[in-house]
Amino acid sequence: MVEKTQTNNSNSVISLTLGILSILIPYIGLILGVIGIVVLRKATKEIVKTDEGGRGLATSGLICSIVGIIIQLVLVVSIIAFYSLINVS
Repeated sequence: MVEKTQTNNSNSVISLTLGILSILIPYIGLILGVIGIVVLRKATKEIVKTDEGGRGLATSGLICSIVGIIIQLVLVVSIIAFYSLINVS
């Protein structure tokens, strides 16, 4: 029996990694999430062109990047609101 090995696109793995890091690392996660989405676009174009595996990883990277960006934006906005309320004298 011949096993079919599925090669995953390396950019989809990078996108997933950046998406997870964007959730975990405060402040820098916003930048990592945006970079993850940029790498994701490149990965999906390569997957369509070369018919490689990794579409699921790319989708997971997109979800993690979006969640990370939303979490980081809420964090930044809440910190700005907190300091603006403290300084109201």
